[in-house]
Parts: sequence; structure tokens; C-alpha cells
Amino acid sequence: MPEGDSIFRLAHRLQFMVGREVVRTDIRVPRFATANFTGTTCTRVWAYGKHLFMQFGSDVLHTHLKMEGSWSIHRLGAKWRKPGHTARVVLHLTDTSGPIELVGHSLGFVRVFPATQYTNHIAHLGPDILDPQWAEGGFAEALRRIRSTPNRAIGTALLDQRNVAGIGNEYRAEICFIAGIHPATPVANTNTAEVLSIGRKLMWANRLSPQRVTTGIRRPGESAYVFGRNGKPCRRCGTSIKKAELGGDFNDLERIIWWCPHCQPLMPDDPPTS
Repeated sequence: MPEGDSIFRLAHRLQFMVGREVVRTDIRVPRFATANFTGTTCTRVWAYGKHLFMQFGSDVLHTHLKMEGSWSIHRLGAKWRKPGHTARVVLHLTDTSGPIELVGHSLGFVRVFPATQYTNHIAHLGPDILDPQWAEGGFAEALRRIRSTPNRAIGTALLDQRNVAGIGNEYRAEICFIAGIHPATPVANTNTAEVLSIGRKLMWANRLSPQRVTTGIRRPGESAYVFGRNGKPCRRCGTSIKKAELGGDFNDLERIIWWCPHCQPLMPDDPPTS
């Protein structure tokens, strides 16, 4: 599933939409099939955690990529790179060289609501870790929310979008490695402020980069410390990276954790992994 930096970068890529008029709207989701932005101008495109928002006039289009979603941008008439049956949103925007076609394929969900209801639609989410104003309240609020469940595993707390919006499985693995803690370590036994600071620093550094890097090395296969490296030697100590599952209200892929047994030891009083 794309993480917050991917959606931030997507929103940045879609800024060309701002100021353009919609000349065709086709939303292929039954509940919102009658929604129509035609004749309105896109006034804003932005990300909040793993969520993407576009405002057209007084309405907001809210989408989430989930596991399979993507947005395609091309000139009207160009052949689609993905099957037509996967399209959930099709928008045509004005351009001096001919309409631009924007297609949202296999989107995890699509919603349309009045812009005045935006606050209600993000009320269930914690602070966005990539908010430019993160230091002005977001950090403290995310810290408060995570610390409110001291016995919860830090790895589970980091993925809970109600605590902090934007962190996904890859960053969870890399953050815990850099912090030197096992993902199953209870929140109470961690330096939560340091953990959040590491997460913000990593994600902010990657927010506009097409390649996600946490090691500082961009060579293929060397950009991550532990994520996806089961059985491979730790880049710090040479110990074989381990893989297991950590409980939580997430999908199967998000339950998977990676860690170095030497650099991230599981303390005797920490809960076991499976």
C-alpha cells in the first residue's frame, strides 16, 4: 500500500490541475455516479496521510489508492495503459493543446462531499506526518495519541492512522531499525518522541523523490535497512534479518515485520511475535 510520501508526491504531480476547468466527469462508482464537476474549476489538490483530495468548486473528490490504485495522465484520445474496466474516475480538463484526461484506476475508494464537510471526513485520522506545520502542534498531538496506549506495541501504534497519518509498513520497519527497537516493544518502553522524529525526517526527505531511500544509498537493493530483507545480513552488524507477524487491525501485508535480532533485540517482557 502506498505510504504518505507517495501520496504527497502524487498530489505534487497533480498540481497542474489547479486553475483548469473540468469539461467531462465520469465517476464509475454507483453511490457517486451522478456527481458532476463539469463546468467547475479545480481549486486545490492535496494529500492528507494516505488520502488524496481534489476540490472542484464547492465539492471535494476524496480517493484512496489502497493496494492497487493509480492515477494516469494523458492527452484525450491516447490509449489507456490499464484496462477500461478498472477505471473508477475519469476527468477531462481544459488545456490549450487539447483536453487532458485523468483516470483513476482500481481506486480503493471514491467519495464526493461538500468542501464544508472536509474536517468531518478527516476527523478519524491523526496528524499528517508530512504536514508542513507538523512542528506546530502535529508532533505533540501524535505523541499524545501514541502514548495514550502505553502497553501497545510501538509497531502497531505507528501503523494506526488514528495516531499519525501517513506511516506504512515500509517506514514502520525502517523507523524501528534506526531507533534500535523491536516493533513489538511496548510504547511505554520506547523513546516515542525520537521514533516520531525519525519518521518525520525520513518521510520528509523522501516526499518528492521517485525512489524511497532510508539508508542514504540509492543503488538498487541498498536503499533499505530491513524492509523486505528477510534472511539477508544486517547492514550494520551482519546478523540475518528476521521476518514475522505483528498483530493489529491491518491487512495481512501490514502485519509483517522485519528486524535485526542484534540491533533490535526483543526484551524479555516484550510480547512475542508469530
